[in-house]
Amino acid sequence: MDLEKFRDDVYTATNRLAVQLQKDDVPKLNFVRQRLIDLYQRNLVKINHSVLELICAANLVSKGYVVDVEKPLTDTLVCDIYAKKDGRISIIEIETGFTPPEHALDTIDYYVSRIVSKIARYSKHCDEFALATPVIGMLPIPRQFLNPPALRFEDDLKKIKALCDRFYKNPPIEYDDILNAKLNSVYLINIDKDFAKEIDPVSYYKLTSSILEKSEIDI
Repeated sequence: MDLEKFRDDVYTATNRLAVQLQKDDVPKLNFVRQRLIDLYQRNLVKINHSVLELICAANLVSKGYVVDVEKPLTDTLVCDIYAKKDGRISIIEIETGFTPPEHALDTIDYYVSRIVSKIARYSKHCDEFALATPVIGMLPIPRQFLNPPALRFEDDLKKIKALCDRFYKNPPIEYDDILNAKLNSVYLINIDKDFAKEIDPVSYYKLTSSILEKSEIDI
C-alpha cells in the first residue's frame, strides 16, 4: 500500500475536476476525495476505480447532487456512487469489464450475468440507477432492460435468470428482482479528459448492439 502515491493521484484528479465546478461545489467533491483516501487506508479501494468514481462524482456534483462513495446499502451490498438531490436517490455502479481468472473460459456469460446482477440488485435501492464504464469498454446490456417490467417477455427473463443462476447461487438473483429492475442511464467515462457523459440506455444499446451481435453475443 502506497498511501502517499494514492493521495497524490486523487488530489491531482480532484484538482483537475474542480476546474469544471462552481466554487461552492468544490467542497462536495473534496468530501468524496477524503472518503476515498480513508477507504484506501483500510485497503477497500484501488486507484483506478477511485479515479472513475471521482469523475462520476464530479458530474453529479455539477448537477446539484450530494455524493458519497462505497456506501453500504445492506449488510452485504455496497454501491460505488450514492447521490441525493431533492429527496431522490441515484446510484451508479462502475463496470470496467474485469472478470476473475476462474472464468477465463466463460468470460462473456459471466460478464453478462454480472451486468444483470448489478441492475437487479442495486436498482431497487434507488429512484434512478445507472451503469458507468470507461469509453474503451462495452456493456452487454440485455435488451429486456430497455423496457418497463410490464413489457418484458417471460421467456427472455427466464433465460436471463438461468444465466445468473450459473454464477450467483449464494444468494441467487431472484426472478422478481430481474423483472422489476430498472436502468435509467449509462455513463461513458473519459478518464484522460476528466468527464463522464450520460446517455439513455436505448441510445447506448443502439451504439453497441450491432458490434456485440457481430461478435455473436446473444443479449
